[in-house]
Amino acid sequence: MTQVPFLDLKTQYIELRAELTEAWEKVANSSCYILGQEVEAFELEFAKYCGTKFCIGVGNGLDALFLILKALGINSGDEVIVPANTYIATWLAVSRIGAVVVPVEPNPLTYNINPALIENCITDKTKAIIAVHLYGYPADMDSINLIAKKYNLKVIEDAAQAHGAMYKNRRVGSLADAAGFSFYPTKNLGAIGDGGAVTTDNYELAEKVKLLRNYGSKLKYHNDVQGYNTRLDELQAAFLRVKLRKLDDWNSMRQKIAKIYIDNLASTSLGLPQVPISESVWHLFVVTSPSRNEMMAKLAERGVNTLIHYPIPPHLSDAYRSSRLMKLPPDGLPITEALSRQVFSLPLYPHMKKDHLELIINSCNEVSKYGG
Repeated sequence: MTQVPFLDLKTQYIELRAELTEAWEKVANSSCYILGQEVEAFELEFAKYCGTKFCIGVGNGLDALFLILKALGINSGDEVIVPANTYIATWLAVSRIGAVVVPVEPNPLTYNINPALIENCITDKTKAIIAVHLYGYPADMDSINLIAKKYNLKVIEDAAQAHGAMYKNRRVGSLADAAGFSFYPTKNLGAIGDGGAVTTDNYELAEKVKLLRNYGSKLKYHNDVQGYNTRLDELQAAFLRVKLRKLDDWNSMRQKIAKIYIDNLASTSLGLPQVPISESVWHLFVVTSPSRNEMMAKLAERGVNTLIHYPIPPHLSDAYRSSRLMKLPPDGLPITEALSRQVFSLPLYPHMKKDHLELIINSCNEVSKYGG
């Protein structure tokens, strides 16, 4: 039986094998493996791509968010508003600082944080808002920035899933005080390993992040602050430079596949994403079903592999269930919890085979017809 993988990174590698091999050899022959020319070049190229003045390469996406918070002066006891419906890394960055996460429910149509609910969560301890561009669709940044301006709050983009996404003719990464990116291999712009970056127009913040990522040192053995070791790897930067040139094409392919899904699954029982196709870069194609587990099982029987993003909301995880660094709303988070019981993701990646796409669509229609 044909098996449709949830993700196929090998085909992506085959497409770029010659260029990636050339990048590897260039770094290997340079004998400069930490914070060398490839990192510097990628930082310049990615900043230009995002439309920001600065990009600082770091070890991963979680560290990117943490270093932004640290550079902004967020401290223990401060409160940071975060989406309730997100991957736990967004919350972990805040907790690592010692600040309190204040989760806000999503808009059930877009899955992103609902700006209409933010203002009621602001106190005199609130210092920042983290907006996640979940699944590749930009959050409502105009509304979020307007609220932040009213209360003198900092705004941070968690852009780990939205490389290249556009919001009102501007790319994500340029829509707030700073943005954190992940280059985990499965991302739209993924390394062959781990990596991350911070983008910003703020010179002072950029310099602080540079200092913090490298032991708190500008000059070797001269440590100005207690920093960290979280630097984008030179080899990964070289790989990312190759892939960055393909990102827009790959995102366009994702958008075409998303349109095919939406056009061909409209009559099924699945709840489909309610966002403009051209405004998301479709890191994930997330659908809902009241009988999610049964639906996934029947699709698996037909060779279609699916995943759940995400089965356990952060506030229900063992990491946060009894944490003093979490401040839940009085009525709890029912929308987030309902989504966690219903969401699952269909395969979507730029190099999907036509027959695989047809199998997925036919299987979804068939399973839905029989009440899956």
